[in-house]
Amino acid sequence: MSEDVQDVQDVRLRDVVEADLEVFLAQEHDPEAVRRSRFAPREREAFLRHWRTSVLGDPDVHVQAITVDDELAGNLVAWWEGDRRFIGYWMGRAFWGRGVGTRALGLFLQAERTRPLYADPFHGNTASVRLLERLGFERTGTVRHGDDEHIMLTLHE
Repeated sequence: MSEDVQDVQDVRLRDVVEADLEVFLAQEHDPEAVRRSRFAPREREAFLRHWRTSVLGDPDVHVQAITVDDELAGNLVAWWEGDRRFIGYWMGRAFWGRGVGTRALGLFLQAERTRPLYADPFHGNTASVRLLERLGFERTGTVRHGDDEHIMLTLHE
């Protein structure tokens, strides 16, 4: 990443507001994002219900909006699955490959202190795997979601 790109970008995290959900919905429906993540996009009402109840409505979920130069870029979420704390993130395609994910996730991990912390990106999403490894996550195995193999990554410290 060039210095010029770093100098222009002001990556910040903030609380998610209701108006953000429409942007997140559009990002979830981006065909290239769907292909890379192997995550089936939800219909609008199911998406909004999930976000309002399971994300914003759950006090155990840590969620932040990512902004770049005050423009909404995506979101980061940490949640419990049984006794494991997982993280996930989603960014609009305009923000890919610019160092935004690395900077945003770095900020998020300063606030989200639960360790170990888990992530399980689709094995073909090499950019996401590299991002997580760059921030200290280590490969600890694989898991299947339907027909797809995902890499289990764990952050211990």
